[in-house]
Formats: sequence, C-alpha cells, structure tokens
Amino acid sequence: MQESTLNGKDALRPGARFDRLVEIMARLRAPDGCPWDREQSFATLRRYLLEETYEVLDAIDAEDWDGLAEELGDLLLQPVFLAQMASEQGRFSIADSLDAINTKLVRRHPHIFGDAVARTPDEVKDRWDRIKAEEKREKGMAEGGLLDSVPRSLPALAEGQEIGRKAAGTGFDWPDVNGVLAKLHEELEELRVAREQGDAKHVEEELGDILFVMVNLARKLDIDAEHALRGANAKFRRRFGRLERRLREEGRFGEATLEEMEEQWQRAKQDR
Repeated sequence: MQESTLNGKDALRPGARFDRLVEIMARLRAPDGCPWDREQSFATLRRYLLEETYEVLDAIDAEDWDGLAEELGDLLLQPVFLAQMASEQGRFSIADSLDAINTKLVRRHPHIFGDAVARTPDEVKDRWDRIKAEEKREKGMAEGGLLDSVPRSLPALAEGQEIGRKAAGTGFDWPDVNGVLAKLHEELEELRVAREQGDAKHVEEELGDILFVMVNLARKLDIDAEHALRGANAKFRRRFGRLERRLREEGRFGEATLEEMEEQWQRAKQDR
C-alpha cells in the first residue's frame, strides 16, 4: 500500500516521525550531547513548556495554520524532553506516557469504545468525571474535595471558570445570567466602599471578587473567559498601534494631550 501523503509530499508514518524525535532527544541528552540540553532540569523546562503553549494559542488566535503546525512541533518537544529526563532517572519513559493516555482515552469514552450512550457534550463530561473518580478509588487514592481536582497552576481566569463550573455541577450556582449581573453590581458597590475607606488590602480583595464574578458571567454565557480577554488584548494592541503610528508620523507621540489621543483612538476604532 502506498504511504499517505500531505501537501503532495511523500511522508513517513506519524509514528515513525515520533520515533525519530525521541531518538534525537536521546542523542541531545547523551553524555557527548548538547551542553544546553544536558543542563536542563524539570524545573527549568517549566518556563519553556508554558512559552510554547502560549505560542500555540497565538497561532490559533491568528488562524496561522502553517505557524500552528510549527508551534505544535515545538510544544510536542517538551513532553518528549521531560520523558527523556525521567527515563534517564529510571522513573518512566515516553512509552509509559503514551500507554497511559491511550488507556485513559479508551476507558473514558465507553460511548465510543463500549456500549454506553452519551448524546451531548455535557453527558460526556459527566461520565468522564465519574470514571475519573472511579479510577482514583481503584488506585486507593483518597477522594479529596470537589475543587481539589482543579490545578492551582492554571491561569487565574481559567482556574476561576473551572472552579465555578465544578461548583455549579452541585447546584451551587446562580439561576441565570441576571443573578450574576446582580452579584456584579453588589461587588462593584463593595469596591466603591473599600476605596472610600482607603483600605488597600480590602480594595484588592473586592477587585478579586469582581474578577471572579466576571469569570462566572462568562461561564453562564458559555464564553471562555481566557479567550475573551485575549481577544480584547489583541484588539487594544491593534487600535493602540494605529494611534501610535499616526502620532509618530506627526512627531507628537509622547507629547499629545489626552484629548488628542482620544481623538486618534476613535479614528483607530473606525479602521478595519
């Protein structure tokens, strides 16, 4: 059988390419390998794992598919790198990680690989959570609180949204969006009072409460809060960039008044 091709190019099986990546990583970490790669540790790779993850997100947001293909490769390197170091210490290999995810995917999708039925995404997610809890019991792991399963290392917006989703699954939730909006107005009033009192710590606490309510508003509207904020950041970057270019062309950047900058901002909003 002729091997599959992509974009008209003869291609190896994806598995063979993955094997090649594992081989390259092992060579880089060998005693006579690359000094930089040999110097890395689990702690130092945390930074690169996060950086590569956000570069993947940037490519997705820009719909840069060629860039996404490259960034996914960079991201894929990180687990291979981490597994190679674990293998050197006799802890586990990349094969163990692959076995783990393959087993997990099959077990947690009984509606695909078994006789179970799940017709909606919510039913799938509920079944996933139940199977996950069952797996922990089988391993003899103490069942912690409901929110213990939400990683504390998540970005704050994503953590807040997942905490809200978990709590809502027990019925602890506003009945509708109007309830969240009412809570938002309540928290805004509390922030106003805290500011008048001049208590900086209280102001910070109330602002945090407002952000948490906003995250839950996004959840109730079925919007990803992290993605929404990234979109707003990107929009501000574009508009401020137009404002800056115009003022620089006029030789007034850094010297323009607030009113002049507001005028340019309104022009930037009209640009497409």
